[in-house]
Formats: sequence, structure tokens, C-alpha cells
Amino acid sequence: MNLKLGQINTVVISSSVLAKQVMQKQDLSFSSRSVSDALYACNQSDFSVVWLPVNSQWRTFRKIMNSHIFSRHNLDVGKHLRSEKVQQLIDYCHKSGQNCEAVNIGRAAFRTTLNLLSNTIFSKDLTDPFSDSAKEFKDLVWNIMVEAGEPNLVDYFPFLRKIDPQGRRRHMTNHFTKDMFVAGSDTTSNTLEWAMAELLKNPHTLEKAQEELADVIGRGKLIHPPVPFLIPRKTVEDVEFCGYIIPKDSQVLVNIWAIGNDSSLWEDPLDFKPERFWESDIDVRGRDFELIPFGAGRRICPGLPLAIKMVPVTLGSILNTFNWKLHGGIAPKDLDMEEKFGITLAKAQPLLAIPVPL
Repeated sequence: MNLKLGQINTVVISSSVLAKQVMQKQDLSFSSRSVSDALYACNQSDFSVVWLPVNSQWRTFRKIMNSHIFSRHNLDVGKHLRSEKVQQLIDYCHKSGQNCEAVNIGRAAFRTTLNLLSNTIFSKDLTDPFSDSAKEFKDLVWNIMVEAGEPNLVDYFPFLRKIDPQGRRRHMTNHFTKDMFVAGSDTTSNTLEWAMAELLKNPHTLEKAQEELADVIGRGKLIHPPVPFLIPRKTVEDVEFCGYIIPKDSQVLVNIWAIGNDSSLWEDPLDFKPERFWESDIDVRGRDFELIPFGAGRRICPGLPLAIKMVPVTLGSILNTFNWKLHGGIAPKDLDMEEKFGITLAKAQPLLAIPVPL
């Protein structure tokens, strides 16, 4: 459908067939993104891999992410870090369970993710990531950067010289780093929180998951080795699309919530049925457009390799190490599953659950 949002022409894509057209077959024509005034105000649009158009600077940023941060080699080398961060989460849950205290699943997952990103990028841990008095997110990021030697991050990370040919490293490295923290933290933690919420609301499915983990891994053992809502694009030229002309600079929103809840694609789409994927060949890496949580095409999420490794390990470990019950004696059927609007789909009410040590 076509909407006029003020002066902005907006096209909303809500089917997997047309999403494939936008994000694969005509990907280059839809490769840019609309930038809000707020991003212009702080120059984020000039240095951010999220908002830059597909140009030489954007390609350099993506190459650095793929080659130096999220490469298979670097992720394999850092697998012990993921185990350590999951172990910290397990220790925190264990202490909470011993004291019969509820764990805010979303907050705990967020801090685990943030610490992992910090360790991956800066080789530094955040101080007491599970403390209720932890600083606000942007302050944590800034403090890490200062400790790492900002504004001399180029000296700290030699590969950053590739994105700083004119010596503007303070701005470029700030925004480059914030991209990774912002894009990689709430997406992963929201996914983990929703997964736990669905499992706690469906005890039979939770029991089946724990039985499978116990059978394959062994009960109580750790496992060793993202839910967007709208994917924004913008046309860089007039585009002929399915018999229509979409004008240059139109905002294009791929509504992956609608695709994921399309009853012509998914049987009982609103029901939590993990078993629907047991015999399915559908992949989340941007090839099957019925399920594209990481997007697709040239602007697919660069952090996909990390998320693929981290989410199953974290979720599986906390399921396999504890029994869980909802805080306040809430019955599973009464668990609040309301959604909060945003680019990523968060729970309106945080999930509070009590881990019961085995």
C-alpha cells in the first residue's frame, strides 16, 4: 500500500513475494534509507553503517565488520568469551534462585549481550553488568571508549585506519562503535526475552525443550558453541515495481511482522509452535523471505553470525540449568504478552521469572 506521511511518500510491503522483489531482485534500487532530522543533528547519518547510502564508505564499514569483527575466524577464536558471558548469566540466575528473587529476563539478557559485545570489540568487561545501579547504556559505551584510549581508537584498533583517511577518527570511530552496540544489544535481548516468555506461557513446550536438551546435552550442563518489526529502505531513483512507479526518495517499509503472521504462509501464525520448524527447510539467513529477522540483500544485518551463535547457546543454557516459574504466582495463561511498538518488537511489560536451581 502507498501512504502519504506528511510530505513523505511511503510504500509498505507486507508479503514475502514482494519483500523478495525489494530486498533481492531489485535490491540496489531500494538500498538506501530515510534519515530522520535527529540523526542529521548529531551527524550519525554521516558515519553510520546503518544510515549511510550504499557508497564506498558504507562498503568499507561493512567490509571491516565482516572481516575484523564478525568473521567466522574471529567468532571461533572468541567462543570462550561467549561461554564466560553465559556462565556469568547462569551464576547470576543461580544466586537469584537461591534467594527466591525474580530475574528480569530482558535486562539480564541485555547486559549479557552488552558485555559480550564489549569483550568482542574492546577486549574489556563491563563492571558488574548485573548490578541494578549500572549506568545508562550510552554512558557505559562512552566509558569503555575512553578507557580504550578514545580519541585514539585508531591506534588501539589498526584496522580502523581504513575508515579514517582524513583523520576524523573521533566521529567515525564513535559512530561506528555505537552502531554495533545499539544494533546488537536490544535485538538479541528482545529475542531471548520473547522466547522465554513464550516458553513460560506454554509449559508443555518448555518441558519438551528441556527434555530434548537433557537427552542431547545432559541436564544441568551449559551449551558451548535477533525480532525486528519493520525494515526501512528508500528508493534511490524512480523504480518500476510490479506495474507501478515508486518515485525517487520514497520511504519503503518491509513489514516483516505481517509476513511472519501471514496465515497463507503459516498455519495458526499467532500460536507458539516451535515444532513447525522441525521438518522445515526455511532458513533465517536472508534466502527464504517467509522469515527474515535479519533482513536480506546487501543490507542484511552484519551481526547475523554472532546472533546465530549466541541466542541458541544462551537460551539453551538457562533452560537446561534451571526450572523456571513466573514471578508473583502468575499462571502461564495470564502472562502479559502485549507488544511495544518500535523498530524492534519489545515486550510492553518486562518478563520476571524465578530460576529454580536443580
